Order: sequence, then C-alpha cells, then structure tokens
Amino acid sequence: MTHERIVILAHEKFPERAKTALGVMRYGDQSVEAVLDRDRPGERVHDHVPDIDDAPIVSSFSDAYEAADGDVDALYIGIAPIGGGFDESWRDDVRAAIESGCDVVSGLHYFLNDDEELSRLAAEHGVELRDVREPHDDLTVATGSSADVDARVVCTVGTDCSVGKMTASLEIVETARERGIDAAFVPTGQTGIMIAGWGNPIDRVISDFTAGAVEEMILELGDDHDLLVVEGQGSIIHPAYSAVTCGILHGSMADGLVLCHAAGREVVHGYESFDLPPVPEYVELYERLAAPVHETAVVAGALNTKDVDDGDAAAEAVEAYSTDVGVPSADPVRDGADRIVDGIVDEVLDG
Repeated sequence: MTHERIVILAHEKFPERAKTALGVMRYGDQSVEAVLDRDRPGERVHDHVPDIDDAPIVSSFSDAYEAADGDVDALYIGIAPIGGGFDESWRDDVRAAIESGCDVVSGLHYFLNDDEELSRLAAEHGVELRDVREPHDDLTVATGSSADVDARVVCTVGTDCSVGKMTASLEIVETARERGIDAAFVPTGQTGIMIAGWGNPIDRVISDFTAGAVEEMILELGDDHDLLVVEGQGSIIHPAYSAVTCGILHGSMADGLVLCHAAGREVVHGYESFDLPPVPEYVELYERLAAPVHETAVVAGALNTKDVDDGDAAAEAVEAYSTDVGVPSADPVRDGADRIVDGIVDEVLDG
C-alpha cells in the first residue's frame, strides 16, 4: 500500500476526535493534500495543530480534488469511532473518490469491500478498497516462539485506551534509530498499519489467534533488527478491550514494557463509570500478567500531556509520573523519547 498524495476524511471530528487522521499526518510518509471536515471549511490544519504539516480543511472530496488539480492517489478514512461503524454521511465523499480514480483506505470494522455499491464502483474504476482491519486468512495460535528471535522486544502498554501507545512506540523507534539502534515498529492497530503499510489488526483477529498474530510479526522481523517496539492496544483493566491487551502482551513475549498514561485521566475513556486504578498498581498488574508466559518489567513510562497547557506544569506532571512508576519517563511528543529509550537501553538492551 503506497500512496504519495492523499486526502483524509475527518468530518466533524478534526482534530480532537480524529486520532487516525493525526497519526497519519504526524508519522506517515504521505503528502496530505487536504482534510475533509464539513464543520471547518476554509480553515487550515495549522489553525488547530501547528506541529505537523499544514493542509487546507475543506467540506468535500470534490473540493479537495479540485484544489489539488486532481493530483490525489487515495482517500483515507481518518476517524475510528467506537464500534468502527461507517457513517452514511461519508458515502458521497467515498463515492467521489472512487469515481475520481482514487483508492480508499479504511480502518473501520465496517469493510468497504463488503459494501455492494462501493465494491462495484471500485471494480468499475479500477481502484482498490483497502480495509486495513481485515486480517489475512492464515493466522493461527501462538507457539511461544517470540522469545526465540535475535531482537529484544519492547511493548507499549497503557492505563487506558487513547493514551498515546502508538505515538510512544513510533517516537521510541525514531529516537532509537537516531542513536544507531536498529529498531523497527510492529503495528497492531488500524492507524499504525496505515502509517507503516503492513501489520495485523489485532482487535479484528479471532480471539484464539490474537497472540499468534503478534507472534507472526515478531518472527517476521525479529532476526533482522536489534529492537522491536510492539504497539499496544487498550488496557488490561478496560471493560471492553482487555482481551486485546492481554493477547498482545502474551504474544509479544516482551523483554520490557513502557507504561503509557494520559495526564489527568482518572476514569476509563468512554466508560466514565469505571475509575482508573492508581498508576503504581499498573506496574504490578502488567508484570504479573506477563510473568507466566515471559518474565518482563516496566522499564520506562510515557505520559501524554497534550491537555496540559503550561510547560512547567507538564514537566511537573512527568516528574510525578516517573516517581509513581519508578522508572525514567517523558512525554515523547513534548520532550522527545530520549529518557524512555534510556530506560530501554539500560534494562533491555544492556541489562
């Protein structure tokens, strides 16, 4: 899946609830020609997110295609709502993209290829509908082989969903590479797959095969790199997503864990009747859950401080978080991932 110039659909969600859009824009190699948000036409990306490449915000794919003089390869669905459904209000934009000869890339649980109208249009216009959440057919159960690869493996785990595990993973890989460490990213979610161009969508895999799907990726890369960073999903205490979290934890057989948290988060995102446990409890929870399969330890922490406006307050929050988890910590976006990589080097690569 290689696209050079893309348009991202984020209707009524940009930027606060467009995690997929922001992830692709921040870390992908694609040039984003426009963002679709019918609530913000005439505005620009930099009006809301100044630290990524700028692009116009327009109300429809037709407007974006015209503004780019037709030089667009694909439309990416940049929203991942709870449940992964397809909003019928997006259909006109998807249809317009297909009729313009553009591929459509989606991370929804709703598969575009199963949509009779859209699949027929795609065939007529010779374009691809790429459902990145559709697993391949050859997945099977884990064999316990992840620990046998040459690479050392680190997995990002979270106190909740939507705390920045993918972002931390990508920042760790980038920083490690800058230090001369041969590191690779192992994507397990739709946004990571869109960015990397490959991966297994763990939350769509048959439950018996979740650990095996992670193991498959570890075995594919593990003898070619020194460090693999596995993108975590959900949280072990999450009332809906804990099974995915456990599957990744056991399938990766990680040598070290990076615990990710959002500053100020006290309840489960989207399930506000559930309180989050105190941060120190997560260290023991994850280490004890992993131990019967592969002994590991939390070696670093990543704190998402995007909702903390003041820099000094953010620094204080990171310092308090580091004390809570007992390991080096940082906000990998605000501070860079050096302190996190320090913990990985000391406890995983050199330990």
